[in-house]
Amino acid sequence: MSEPPQREPDRIDPEFDHVRAGGADESVLEELLEPYTIGRDAHENAPAFVIRPDEVQEALGTLRDEAGFDHLSCVTAQEYADRYESIYHLTTYDDREEEVTLVVPLPSDEPVCETAEPIFRTAEWHEREAYDLVGIEYEGNPDLRRILLPETWQGHPLSRGYDQDKPQVVRFAAHENPLEATRKEAESDTMFINIGPHHPATHGVLHLKATLDGETVVDVDPDVGYLHRCEEQMCEQGTYRYQIIPYSNRWDYTANLPNEWAVARAIEDLADIEVPAYAQVLRTMATELGRMLGHFLALGTFALDVFGDFTAIFQYSFRDREVVQDILEDLTGQRMMFYYFRLGGVAWDLPEPREAFFEKVRDFLDELPKNADEYHDLLVTNEIFQIRCVDTGILEPEIAKQYGCTGPVARGSGIDYDLRRDDPYGYYPNLEWNVVTEDGCDNYSRVLVRLGEVEESAKIVEQCLDVLEEWPEDEREFQSNVPRTLRPDADTETYRAVESAKGELGIYVRADGTDSPARFKIRSPCFHNLSALPEMAEGEYVADLIASLGSLDIVLGSVDR
Repeated sequence: MSEPPQREPDRIDPEFDHVRAGGADESVLEELLEPYTIGRDAHENAPAFVIRPDEVQEALGTLRDEAGFDHLSCVTAQEYADRYESIYHLTTYDDREEEVTLVVPLPSDEPVCETAEPIFRTAEWHEREAYDLVGIEYEGNPDLRRILLPETWQGHPLSRGYDQDKPQVVRFAAHENPLEATRKEAESDTMFINIGPHHPATHGVLHLKATLDGETVVDVDPDVGYLHRCEEQMCEQGTYRYQIIPYSNRWDYTANLPNEWAVARAIEDLADIEVPAYAQVLRTMATELGRMLGHFLALGTFALDVFGDFTAIFQYSFRDREVVQDILEDLTGQRMMFYYFRLGGVAWDLPEPREAFFEKVRDFLDELPKNADEYHDLLVTNEIFQIRCVDTGILEPEIAKQYGCTGPVARGSGIDYDLRRDDPYGYYPNLEWNVVTEDGCDNYSRVLVRLGEVEESAKIVEQCLDVLEEWPEDEREFQSNVPRTLRPDADTETYRAVESAKGELGIYVRADGTDSPARFKIRSPCFHNLSALPEMAEGEYVADLIASLGSLDIVLGSVDR
């Protein structure tokens, strides 16, 4: 490898007084990483250490094994005028406020970095995306090929020299059986099948390349990218103040209010924007209603996946989802692409008359316990449903952590991790609620988690209503005074995340002194969770593969971005 380029002097802050080290002891980190550190960087959310590209595994292994950083939350790749960078955002499942960042500078003429995959399995897909979109090569990655764009794509769309007018080449290629010759048996009934990209059980344009031995899944390769729209580049072309948050509704379009909060939280951290307490209550209430939207849809479509129940559970879940959509339409004016969040708060206060809105929401909450009992009677205790879900799609907690799984997928494997509690934001610290976990590690447990979370969301919404009803009229500040044009200081960087219905939704932003980001990276929970599908499906039946996929509750707009 070439020598790593030197850091720009104006980016190095020897004091690091403004860096939030979270719960991590920065002096301990400095001592652990001293053999690998060639510089320091200033990030708003965590201490950042600059390391050599050929010592990535050593540094990550040290952080994981000696400091407990077992969650590789995100990998960000970007290109400067004089270098590339690969950035590793790490935290811990036990304490989300412990954060550390590793920055790996790479030369412009040879952007090659050692792979992190042997330390964190989730790095394989991250590095494939970085290679695909930015052009960094990761030495030792077991499957370094494009992941979002076709194999024949010319150039890397997020690189500085990308030619958008360059013609693309499409060729036909023969499919090779991914089953290795040493694993074939003369008497086996091995065949290769394509599931999707247009299939009712894939919940969007997802292509599963499955190799079967009889009805047993021997190998499955999720082929994503059919819905890739270069959302990161679109956000980099928009302005902080008005043009980025609306894009976020298009990622996870089934429960999209947390998406808006993820963008707002990152930019507010970058620009040091305060959010009034009253606005935090409105944000929290709206987001929990949005979480219900996602979970109702997940329950209904999953029942349709596993035993074809279109008339009962599917319709019941959409009955409740429609009520929530009516409430959110009253609040935001929209039924799908809400755009209710603004930097510094929300777009407006509750609809008038407030009493009618409160009554409508409370009527829904009053009906929910009875409706939840119906879900348990029709779904949870259903014998066919149990046969299809109990002890299928097993995802052990340590495997889930290796793939960076979060949300109900992780909590269904007994991992007690929720950013609303573990990295407090909004009004959550002032409310009473519980993180729902199940230790079955199977498709059944993930359903139980989502059902439990609907009930917990109802508790949160009810408490928010109580607070809003009692808030003095002359103190209802729903948006702080934010400049019309935001220009955060050049080379200010941050990574912030929120708990969406699918898990950890994170945003990395780097400013360059203009009113648009120089780099905007989306950390999708669906991307991580889907990458674990082979671990859940291999060795099980085809029908179990469909159930396991449904239990992940992915949205391809979030996977592909």
